[in-house]
Amino acid sequence: MVDAVIFDMDGVLLDSERVWDEVREALVRERGGRWHDRAQRDMMGMSSVEWSRYMHDVLELDETPPEIDAEVVRRMVERYRASLPAVPGAAEAVERIAADFPLGLASSSNRPLIDLALELLGVRALFRATVSSEEVARGKPAPDVYLEAARRLGVDPASAAAVEDSHNGILSAKAAGLRVIAVPNAEFPPGDAALAAADEVLRSLDALTPEVIRG
Repeated sequence: MVDAVIFDMDGVLLDSERVWDEVREALVRERGGRWHDRAQRDMMGMSSVEWSRYMHDVLELDETPPEIDAEVVRRMVERYRASLPAVPGAAEAVERIAADFPLGLASSSNRPLIDLALELLGVRALFRATVSSEEVARGKPAPDVYLEAARRLGVDPASAAAVEDSHNGILSAKAAGLRVIAVPNAEFPPGDAALAAADEVLRSLDALTPEVIRG
């Protein structure tokens, strides 16, 4: 039995992975760092503490990780306010599921970006609990952010379902013990091992219904 549903945000509700990639790559190149082709995939699912340290240590930015974090978030806020990259049908899917289940959100995004995105989508009031991975010890694929979202919702993780798109996100939710509904991002698809771990795989949010959540 499913008592609550916990959404991921980037890649599920927002087509934002490319925006993150563009913002971080631009910053690295502007500041004389060393961008490489694996950087985007390496950072996917990392908490802000983890990816800002990665940009300092691996991509060789001179600024401190907190300075890097603040500048990336500032640029992301500008991009979201100019044009929120909402996935088609995202708000409708949230509303559809919220009619039957209490909702949580477990995201690798920073708290200001979570709050802004949900506000701009018009669905902020539908989420009873939202968690940023910067608020827990470890980012995805560790289970921390999903465990904390379930705790704030007051449900056993085993009685919750997750809606995820990414390799690390699917593994995170599965490690936390949730039923996992995967909606793969076509541009940054999860690996076969993660897809095999998902309980359901959907082509789009249009197929996400309370019946699918319940299985």
